[in-house]
Amino acid sequence: MALRPDEFYDRAVAAADDERRLPLARMTGWEISPFEPDGLRVSPLRPPVLPEPARHGEDPADCDTCRNRDEGIWFNERWRLIRIPGVGVPLALMLLPLDHHDMEDLPDELAAELGLLSTRIVRHIQALPHVSRAHVHRFGDGGAHLHVWFFARPEGQAQLFGSWLIAWDDLLPEYPSDVADADAAAVVDALIESHGGHRLSDPADSLPA
Repeated sequence: MALRPDEFYDRAVAAADDERRLPLARMTGWEISPFEPDGLRVSPLRPPVLPEPARHGEDPADCDTCRNRDEGIWFNERWRLIRIPGVGVPLALMLLPLDHHDMEDLPDELAAELGLLSTRIVRHIQALPHVSRAHVHRFGDGGAHLHVWFFARPEGQAQLFGSWLIAWDDLLPEYPSDVADADAAAVVDALIESHGGHRLSDPADSLPA
């Protein structure tokens, strides 16, 4: 059984200093870290907050993701794909179910399709020129509607390897939107060919998946 919130907090604070600051993570010493350890310090560890604050969209009637279900660059009867603007990496996409689900209540049919779609989206992103890797992330603390991220790592940028890519993305200047739009269109073309679906404007051009 997992530790209670108070047990988890007390155990962590026992490893912290008098200001409840934990030692710097080993990750800050990695060559791919965007930060130099000198001058960095960890924020004080705050006590647990119970009950946890509600996520956006806990009530489907108040879910912006559901209200915006017609926005995206690719659709089928169950999913939509959107391009995230204003990022620093070559391409950031997000896959969302059209209906209101989170990971734990995703029906088996959608769960199986999520695996296929994720694999195919990664494959198509990595087929883009000058993109070496597509990283897949699922976070769920801010929004209750399932959203899966895909981040393209630029070719040759070894310092952007691995889990620090998200931090680098937030530090880098905004990637040219016209280039990202063209690359997103190429991914959509390949996804329609491999999985079916359609763009918003051409639902009759492709058979459903």
